[in-house]
Amino acid sequence: MRRISLFLLMAVLSATLVMAQDNQQSGFMGGNQFAIKVEPFHGSYTSHSSHFEKFRPFSPKGINFGLELPSLQQRPWQQYLGNPTWGIGLSVIDLGHARLGEAVSMYPYLLIPAVRSKYLDINFKVAGGLGFVTEHWYTGNVDPDNYVYYSADVNTIFGCYLNAYLSAALNVSVPITKNVALNGEAGYFHMSNGRTCMPNIGADVLFAGVGVITTFNAQNAKEPIVFPDLPYKWALNISGAAGAHRAWMYYPLYLISSFHTGAVYSVNNWYGVGLGMDVFYNGAVDSGTGRGLYCNGVLNGLGGVDCNTCDGEYSFKDKVRAGIALNNEFRFGVVTAMVDWGVYFYNPSRHLYQEWHTENYDKGGVQEKRPLFYEAIGGAGNEEAFHYIRFGMKYRVWDNLYLQTSAKVHMHICEYLEFGVGYQIPFLKKSNRKNGESAIFHHAKNWWK
Repeated sequence: MRRISLFLLMAVLSATLVMAQDNQQSGFMGGNQFAIKVEPFHGSYTSHSSHFEKFRPFSPKGINFGLELPSLQQRPWQQYLGNPTWGIGLSVIDLGHARLGEAVSMYPYLLIPAVRSKYLDINFKVAGGLGFVTEHWYTGNVDPDNYVYYSADVNTIFGCYLNAYLSAALNVSVPITKNVALNGEAGYFHMSNGRTCMPNIGADVLFAGVGVITTFNAQNAKEPIVFPDLPYKWALNISGAAGAHRAWMYYPLYLISSFHTGAVYSVNNWYGVGLGMDVFYNGAVDSGTGRGLYCNGVLNGLGGVDCNTCDGEYSFKDKVRAGIALNNEFRFGVVTAMVDWGVYFYNPSRHLYQEWHTENYDKGGVQEKRPLFYEAIGGAGNEEAFHYIRFGMKYRVWDNLYLQTSAKVHMHICEYLEFGVGYQIPFLKKSNRKNGESAIFHHAKNWWK
């Protein structure tokens, strides 16, 4: 880890000197402002479960690198959000124990300004990308037929090399000279694979770090372009997505899919809120999962569920859920971040959990018929809540057509990741419609002209 970090640190510093010289001679980056950041950090795992306790004392540490491009007020979304900075980040992480290995994460990020002054800048940072780990469950000396989560010889935190990386932090910058500033950051990051492979405990880390950021072409500025408000208030979203996830270790990937439709009202130029309906299909509600989470089995002699007998009939309707959700959209030009919170109004799989009426033990067991809004007695991971959260991003590729990726979670446990396509139909305000023009707004490249 030290060798990798030192090599990357030297590479970044060398590249910085080269670009500084190149900038003076030929105008690197077209003369636009940009900055390079180097920031060592130290962290602490938030979980105290047996998956982590067996490795203590240990803690993650590493170095964050960033290439940042501040707003030049040449795009509408930059002005709508108070001129944020966007960047590309690279994090090299020592996960704190030989069995956990190291990680490298790459991600785009956004710094949304909270305080801007001559002596201090404070920003909210949001980031999302991919993380690659060098060690996981299958790289250790493990018996593939046994899930020995309490053994210090196995890594039960990650189940495969590739994981999702998500982060949120508070970023503080204190200028030293015109081009150099001290930069500090404190926040949280998460890495897991979204049940694409198991185990999928994942890592949740609180971290803090201090580093240096150097800005190039700081003297170059452009005349801001004045942009109008968005010409629509209401929009209709229609999307479909699919993916796959593993219900448990050693079992195959099962198909998942979803369909969404909803109306969103634009509160301002960068935020929209509305109501939508979701229909979900989860192929893992099946006799082949061998998992008590979805079980049509019978009681064993000890009064519990024998998951080896979960071979009952699973109809198509058992695999389907439907819900109504509060939809939130945060717009950054062609990129939109989504955060939805929904409640199931159709959820037959709530009857397939391990909880049984004790008075029916002598009758072979009868599954508890739960109400629509029920308490997840076994907790997240053992039972799924009656409500769900879905968050993700969509990218507009042409006009109102977009590609999207999202994660659906119950409480803090990810059910699956999905990828899809959608179409948004924005409706022009009457004051923005010309004679004979359609009520549908089309996203031309320079729509404000």
